[in-house]
Parts: sequence; structure tokens; C-alpha cells
Amino acid sequence: MRWRLGVLGYGALFSIGLPLALVTWMQRLDTLLTLPKGGSPELGLALVAVGAAVMAAAVVALWTIGRGLPMSPFPPSRFVSRGVYGIVADPLYLGAVVACLGAAFAMGSGAGVWIVTPVLAMSSAAFVWGFEREQTITRFGPQPAPWLRLPLASDEPPDGRDRVSYWLLVLLPWLIMYEGVSRIGLHATGWLTYLPGEAQWPVVPWTESIYALTYPLILFAGLMAGRQRDLRRLSLRGLGATAGIGLFYLLVPLFAPYKAVPYGSVWTPLMLMERLSDQRACSLPSFHVLWTCLVAELIVATRPRLRVAAVLTCVAVGASCVTTGMHSLLDVLTGFIAYGLVARAHDIWLWLCRGAERIANSWREWPFGAVRVMSHGVYAAVGGAAGAGVAVCLAGPTNMWWVVGLTLGAEVGAGLWAQFVEGSPQLLRPYGYFGSAAAVILLAVVAALAGRDPWLLLAAMSTGGCVTSILGRLRCLVQGCCHGRRLDAAWGIRHTHPRSRVVRLSDLGGKPLHPTPLYSMCWTLVVFLVLLRLWSLAVPLPFVTGTYLALTGLGRFVEEHYRGEPQTRQIMGLRLYQWLAIAFVAGGAAVTCVSGAPTPLPSMPDALLWPTLAGIFVLTYVAYGVDFPRSSRRFSRLV
Repeated sequence: MRWRLGVLGYGALFSIGLPLALVTWMQRLDTLLTLPKGGSPELGLALVAVGAAVMAAAVVALWTIGRGLPMSPFPPSRFVSRGVYGIVADPLYLGAVVACLGAAFAMGSGAGVWIVTPVLAMSSAAFVWGFEREQTITRFGPQPAPWLRLPLASDEPPDGRDRVSYWLLVLLPWLIMYEGVSRIGLHATGWLTYLPGEAQWPVVPWTESIYALTYPLILFAGLMAGRQRDLRRLSLRGLGATAGIGLFYLLVPLFAPYKAVPYGSVWTPLMLMERLSDQRACSLPSFHVLWTCLVAELIVATRPRLRVAAVLTCVAVGASCVTTGMHSLLDVLTGFIAYGLVARAHDIWLWLCRGAERIANSWREWPFGAVRVMSHGVYAAVGGAAGAGVAVCLAGPTNMWWVVGLTLGAEVGAGLWAQFVEGSPQLLRPYGYFGSAAAVILLAVVAALAGRDPWLLLAAMSTGGCVTSILGRLRCLVQGCCHGRRLDAAWGIRHTHPRSRVVRLSDLGGKPLHPTPLYSMCWTLVVFLVLLRLWSLAVPLPFVTGTYLALTGLGRFVEEHYRGEPQTRQIMGLRLYQWLAIAFVAGGAAVTCVSGAPTPLPSMPDALLWPTLAGIFVLTYVAYGVDFPRSSRRFSRLV
């Protein structure tokens, strides 16, 4: 009976409750935000039908082949690699996202297109990445990849599915991102990328023949690859560029209006067709330059003798971006810089991990009688002061003392939370993030009772709290808290200092671990930039807070999967903090539906702010960097 009730409840939640919640979320957000609708009702209904068909095929395959249900708590007894699962991985989630987008088109919901569907897609990816994929491997062992998958790191020549996978898994997401960002209209508040006088440079129509060369190069790159590893490298770099530069387009509104097309040239029709789609928001950096460089690299890997021709082609395409009036000179230059960053992304990541490892083993301490002072407390102190400073600038100087109270209350809440959740004789003064969040929410309610706008305080603290978290994670590296589990990869970091919690409380000392504090810092930086962009767009204050909760929850769910702290409890297969992360995502979505005042313009701090931040620095340093090593009382020791 319990099994049947669980199946019915789980099925009702995801087949009835979730769709109704998503539709309600779309409708509510459409009353609060003005976003372009996109698509058409006819296209929407078609996508709903396609998404539903894919999900139905997945359910049938799991039932008939896997002898199970499409539910993680009630998994099939056999691994399913036939039917729709033989074509694409995770068809249930893919079908749900397609159906959600179709519903948004059919309803004419701009929020459904630009907010609800992306959040559903990110939530699905986080669940697969942070739980389900590893559970499947643990249950059934390594299994063959579906037909659509990235090419292998092999010297074998690519086959037909490698080339088709490149088109569908790499080029199609890029096209969706590019066209989507260009239509959302955020460049209306942006800045021109033309240098002084550059807008008057003439257009040279015949160079369109060089500019248009990029399209067949990108399209047929899969056919030109000589080895699977070369096509895999192109695919991974293309996907990385799509994600990174797409986010940059959304966060930094730069654009270069197209120059007028001279008539009377044989190239005029093609140049006019180039301008049919409004892509001004996707100009800096130039994807035209980036893709040409990526494909040129693949060609050189296959035919090294064409190196000079490949370099000249990249230069010529870059020049044609300017001479055709499609891009500014800065667009082109940053396109080459973006290619360099994408091409060296692995090296950059290794450099960051080695830096994180050096910080992790940089513990310094100085005893003064019964008191011990530790170096890494400065990271938390700088983070607390900097986060409070950002929050005061956003909330205004009239709310400075409330921000100070919320900042110090967050530190107290973090300490109390960890005492009750993780406290032990070996952890006399730990800190827990979720306690700080609970304390800030509670104090915001107190502020509301005192006549303050709680949403202004929560939105400001959410944005400033990102800065606090990023810098505070440096302390986590040294302290050894929030550490990752074993990782057999080049970017694993090793904790070797005897004071580190990794060495003292686990058997992971000296072994390569996931740099989970670094994961957190990178994701929180993205969240911070998103919140700043939302603040500049004057969205409702609750929307800023809700976005913070939802994005933080998504990142924490995946990050927690890679943590290796043995004291964290598991509940129904998920770690405690993963359940709290799910609550953050759901709660954040609900908060975005609350109406509120738009974000105000940031204000310059007055002279009183600086001594106030100095006081926060001192108090935070004492809390996170000073302890009493000879005492065993609660809150006495950090080590």
C-alpha cells in the first residue's frame, strides 16, 4: 500500500501538479514583466504534441523494456537503451522542456519563453547531473551512449551519427541561443561598440563573399573532421562558447547597428537577407570570428599543411565583418579574444584549481596566550564587509543600519544552524549557509514590522550576499569545510595541511578532490552578475530575491552532489542540503510572483559607511578567524 501511495503521489506531483504550477507561474509573471512572446499558437501546439509524444515514448520504453516506472524513487529493474532512449539521453526531460516551450508559445507567454522554460531546463539538467546520472551508473554500471551523443576522444574517423550529433547537439543549441538573445530586446538599454568615426566607414559589398564563407565552414565542419577527437574538441568548445558568450550577451548590453546596404551590387540581395533578422544584441564578441577560428583549428588538425591558409581565412573573415557593415572593429577583436579564451579554457581551469590548492594549504596561525588568531579569517571578514557595502549602495544609506543588522544576524544564524545540524566535539564553531539565509529572512520580517520595505532589504542582501559568499569560500578552502569527494582528474585539489578539516576529520587528506568551493565561487559569480543586470532593468524587487533563491538552489543541488563531507545526512537518497536546495528553487519561483516596487538606482555611500564596514570587518574576523584552542565549550574553537 505504501508503494502504491508513493507511486500515485509522485505521479500526481509531476504529471498534474508541476504542469499546473508552471502554467500558473507563466501567467503570474506575465502580469509583472513585459517580455517578447515569440513563436505562434500553431507552433506552440505542435511543440506540445512533439514533447508529449517523446515523453509518452519514454514511458512506454521504461514500462515495456525496463519493467519499471518513469520515477526516480521507483526505477526500472533493467537499463533501457532501446526505443527513444536509444536515440537521445533523458527523453522524459527533453520532452517536458519542449512541451513547456510549446505551452508558452500557445499561451502567448513571454515569461514562459524566457523564464519558466529555461528554469525547467536548468532544473532538469541539475537533477540529472546532481543525482540521477550517477544513480543509474551505480545501479546498472556503465552503459552505451545513445545515438545522439558527443563524439568520442578517439583517433577513429567520425561516423554518420557523430556528424549528425554535431549538427543537432552543438549547432542547434547555438542557433536557438543566438536567435533567442537577439529577439529578447535587452540591447535597447545598451551601448554602441563603434569607435569614434567608425560608423562612417564605407561598406564594401564584394567582401560579403568572404563574410558568407563562415556559414558553409560551420555547417560542413563535421564532414571535414578527420578524427573523432577533433570533432569532439570542436563540439565542446562550441557548446562552451554558446553558454558563456550567450550569458555575456544577456548581461552586457552591447550592440553595433547594421550599416546601410549599397544597392546595385550582385551581393546586395545576400547582404539584405543577412539583415532580415535583428541580431544587433549578438555583436560583441563576434560569433562569426569565433566560429571561423574554431573550424580553422579543426581543419589544421586534420590537414596541418593548410595552417597558413586557415590563419589567412580567419583574418579575412574578421576584416569582412567590418567591411560588410555587420560588426564593429571591437566586435571582431573581442571575437579573437573569445576564441583564445575558449581554446585555453581547460588550461585556465587548471590554473584556477592549482591556485585554489595553494590557498587550501596556506593555513597560518598565531597564538596569543589563550587566544589563537588565524590567517584565513580575513577572507570572511573582507567578504562580510564587501557584501554589506554592496547591499548599502543598493538599498540606500537610509537602510544602512538595517543592512548592518542583517549582515551580523546572518553570521549569528550561520553559527546557530551549524551547531544544531553539524555541531560536535570536533566542530565547536562551524557555520552553515542555510542558517544565514533563514536569519536574513526572519530579520526582514522584523524590518517590515518596523515600517521598512522588506523586499528592498532582501534584494540588496541577496546581491551583496553573493560577494560575501564568493570571498568567504576562500576561507572554506583553507578551513577544509565544504570539501569535495574523490576526483580522478587533473583538476582535483589536494589538502595536505594538518589543520585542514579534510586531513583531521576524514581519510581524504592528500588525495585529489573535487574543488567544490571553487565550483561554488564560479556559480555565485554568475548569480551576482545576473542580479546586477536585473537591478539595472528595474525589475520588481521580489523578482531579484526569487531569482537569487532559484539560481542558488540549482547551483547548490549540483555542488552538494560532489561534496565529500561525511557528517551530512542523507534523506531518501538525497543529501539534506539538496532537499534544501530544492526548497530554494521552489520558493524562489514563488517569490518571483510577488508584486513589488522596482529596483531603485544605486546610491553613492556617505562617509559613515567606511567606519561601519571596518567594524563589520573586525567583528567578522573575530567570528571566523579567532578562537580559544584550550577550551572545549560550545563556540570556543574553530579547529
